[in-house]
Amino acid sequence: MTAKQLKFGILGAGSIGSYIGAHLIHAGIDTILVGREKLAQEIRGNGLRITNLTGTDFRLEPEQVQYATSEAALADRDIVLVTLKSLATEEAAHSLKKVLPPGKTVVSFQNGVRNAEVLRSILTEQDVLAGMVPYNVVWNPGAHFHCGTTGALAVEERGDISFAVVSGLQYAGLAAKAYANLPGILWGKLIFNLNNAINALADIPLREELSQPAYRKIIAAAMREALSVLQQSGIRPIASGRMLPGVAPLVLRLPNFLFFRVASNMIKIDPQARSSMWEDLQRGRKTEIDYINGEIVALAEKNGLAAPINGAITHLIKDAEKGAKPKMSAPELGKWLGLA
Repeated sequence: MTAKQLKFGILGAGSIGSYIGAHLIHAGIDTILVGREKLAQEIRGNGLRITNLTGTDFRLEPEQVQYATSEAALADRDIVLVTLKSLATEEAAHSLKKVLPPGKTVVSFQNGVRNAEVLRSILTEQDVLAGMVPYNVVWNPGAHFHCGTTGALAVEERGDISFAVVSGLQYAGLAAKAYANLPGILWGKLIFNLNNAINALADIPLREELSQPAYRKIIAAAMREALSVLQQSGIRPIASGRMLPGVAPLVLRLPNFLFFRVASNMIKIDPQARSSMWEDLQRGRKTEIDYINGEIVALAEKNGLAAPINGAITHLIKDAEKGAKPKMSAPELGKWLGLA
């Protein structure tokens, strides 16, 4: 079966899922998106528009997009990409188990490090692969999804199964690669994702946040603490592309003129990019904080270690989930975290 003959499904078609799914549809690959009624209505009225910082700009008309609100629509799919929030993984796995025949492929394109394990424990007759999404996508009004950072999708290496997934994504014009050590990739991505919460608390675009050395000092401190916890727990995060978790805290401490020169070789960020956690707070949704900074806190507790910085950030986000939308300056946040 060629890449174009594959039938893809996206479960959890919000920002990331719609961005990936739209590329597949645009390339002529049979793809069904499954998500919330709110987005279904936007698509019915506007179609789907996709843009990114490298100049991609295309629109799908409403009749081009197969969008459903029930997992039942995925029953005939060869490959299902799960792009749901981590909190919904277990429930989604049980729903997929009812509709997916044995032998189908399921890929977790979610934040965090444990989602593929959860899916695999329930979808025992399907082939479950771990995956990683490196970029940020912002959901603008009118079903317009804008990707403001660069990077390649990562898929767990599993012979012909992962080859089919990667081939389909590449056919759709998405950079994608299979990796033998996907757990290491996921831990490496989690190190960079520690900034999701800080960006949400700052309530400013990522590039604006990263242009301020005081915010970068906070990000570096959270990363150093996490890297120490991982090292003492026997876990080695590895790089995906040019994103090097081990040197990130050092790069973040550089003065502006050097930081942007070095960082631009690792990742491109445009002025619109914000973190997914910021978007969750703005939309009044529960965040993935327990699966990112909270994952570091839990690992530290499991091994008799301490992670006070990531613990305090987790606490601040949980407070924000209760309704207060934060806008913390770097000095204010640094003081709260004991870094002033």
